[in-house]
Amino acid sequence: MKYVYIYCEGQTEEGFINNILKPYFKQMGIYIIPIIHKTKRTATMSYRGGVSKYSDIRRELDILCQNPNIIVTTMFDYYQMPTDTPEINCNEPDIYRRMEIIEDVINQDIGHSNLMFNLMLHEFETLLFSEPQAFKFIARDNIVNAIQKIRDEFPTPEHINNSLETAPSKRILHLIPNYSKTRQGVLIAKKIGITQMLAECKHFAAWIEKIKNVCV
Repeated sequence: MKYVYIYCEGQTEEGFINNILKPYFKQMGIYIIPIIHKTKRTATMSYRGGVSKYSDIRRELDILCQNPNIIVTTMFDYYQMPTDTPEINCNEPDIYRRMEIIEDVINQDIGHSNLMFNLMLHEFETLLFSEPQAFKFIARDNIVNAIQKIRDEFPTPEHINNSLETAPSKRILHLIPNYSKTRQGVLIAKKIGITQMLAECKHFAAWIEKIKNVCV
């Protein structure tokens, strides 16, 4: 059994990892363990979720990578990464090449051979646009059609974002004000299934393939 830590941003990502990624990889003999980012530590408590400083991410990843027998990767939203993240202002027009540049620089900055830094383009909710019809169990047909219309305006779900106000989750919340990331988001992801997400989301699929290859 190969072990992989996925260091992630919050409870939504943890739920996605436990419900979709863990079963998918388990059948390959790869055991996935989600670890939520620690925003603060005291002598008696630690606080989880949210990202404020790259240095905090760097420190936690340095700790997680100390065991060379465990692969460490990440699941952080690209559009919400701290401004002090290396190369985060890269303006390479090809978003896939841009992710490669940023991730490579971060891997070099942290400096552990068992680390594969990964950014979600542009966040977890991107994956839900892989199949807008999956929203039917929480929304009326006119809302589902509106979500489908958004998807159809972009080459892929991973291209859906052109400002902080138009991230995939913001678009969903505009149409479904009571949308819950941690509960409904993960349920929708389960309904869609990882096969459809891999087919629609190139960067996500490349990340999954990297995990497979490094665990061979």
